[in-house]
Amino acid sequence: AIGMLVAHSIPFRAIRAGKQLSDSKGSSAAITTEAAITAVKRSMMGFLGPRDIFRNPEAIFRAFEGPGQLFSRLDRDGNLIGKPNSAASDASPFDLVLSRAGDDFAVMGMHFKIGLYEHQSAGASQAIIDLVNKNPTLLDAPAGGNGGDSISKIKIVAYEPAYGIIGDPAKMNPTTRQSADHSMAYIIATLLRKAIKIHASGTTPTWHNLMLSPMDYAPDAITNAETRAIMHKIEFVHGGDEYDARYPDGIPTSVVITDADGSTHDSGMVMYPAGHARNTTADLQALLDAKFHMLGGYVAEDPTPIIDRYRSLESKSAEVLQAINNIELPAAAKSFDG
Repeated sequence: AIGMLVAHSIPFRAIRAGKQLSDSKGSSAAITTEAAITAVKRSMMGFLGPRDIFRNPEAIFRAFEGPGQLFSRLDRDGNLIGKPNSAASDASPFDLVLSRAGDDFAVMGMHFKIGLYEHQSAGASQAIIDLVNKNPTLLDAPAGGNGGDSISKIKIVAYEPAYGIIGDPAKMNPTTRQSADHSMAYIIATLLRKAIKIHASGTTPTWHNLMLSPMDYAPDAITNAETRAIMHKIEFVHGGDEYDARYPDGIPTSVVITDADGSTHDSGMVMYPAGHARNTTADLQALLDAKFHMLGGYVAEDPTPIIDRYRSLESKSAEVLQAINNIELPAAAKSFDG
């Protein structure tokens, strides 16, 4: 089943490349899962896929990693030229470990998104929140000016693949929600626009009140003039080996904001933003509860009963789990895209 899935459904970054992204970008995990279940069912009925997907010299993994081809080349008649490479004939470019027991599962080292944003932008988001709380005057509107005028430049330094995926210059002018949530400039500019508004009301900007929602990716939000003005102040650069070596252990990112007077405010390197498994300072449960209620509020005045259905999954019976998504929800009077 694994051979069948991997040989026929290898994901690349094409779903996240280009100016405007498709609906399937946000569904890639579900699409892969759907294909995996189909492969398992076929295998259970005796339909077999490739037996060796990692050592096969024609496998995609061998095109990028590990030993070269099994033989140097073929002559015009198809005869093998050169001696067999014993290492190439028997070596996998990496180890694949499938665990069925223990507690060292990859999910335990993952990252819960606090609100809606691309995973790679979490370090920059945390850096922005830290900076504006430490230097609230960055959010002030100068005399005769607007909120955001106190900031002249925002420099974001991060690692690959963050720089390549959400720092792509093509993402500097997103026109769809799919591309907006894969634009570092848009995400950070939206976060700052909300922070400026919250600060003006006399409230401290925090993850709880800056949490990006679906409406932050609505058509009118994507074209918001204040957001666009902030986007033009953002510079995104690759941090090189110093940053690359620290990913995926963390989400290494730093932000330097230059104010209107030319003074700089440096966040330093952020490794474990709120939501990351290795973060030890944020109240993750409270943040997730706030996120669940924010999203649940789109379908129910009081989403608590719906949220509670999904708590303590490990103690629920198979019968309850089979019906857990059977919920009657009212249809919205207007579509999200207007």
